Amino acid sequence: MSGRKSNLHLTDDETKELFADPLWAEKYPPILTVDLAAELMNVPKATIYDWSSRGLLDNCKRKTGKHLQILRNRFVKQLFNEGL
Repeated sequence: MSGRKSNLHLTDDETKELFADPLWAEKYPPILTVDLAAELMNVPKATIYDWSSRGLLDNCKRKTGKHLQILRNRFVKQLFNEGL
């Protein structure tokens, strides 16, 4: 992701709708691990760690010990609405 602004702006309802399917909701719960976040966005885990270390995920992640917890809906909106 190049960090440029996108004209795709997901609303909260659209983001919720993406995970309305029970299979998707089960596969990608509201709080994601790094593995699941990487899988969801089809990027390597190293990319998620890189984005986190550069502060690009500050509004959608929390570090617990040495583990990152990523809020799924905020993460999706961040990537699609603002880019990284």
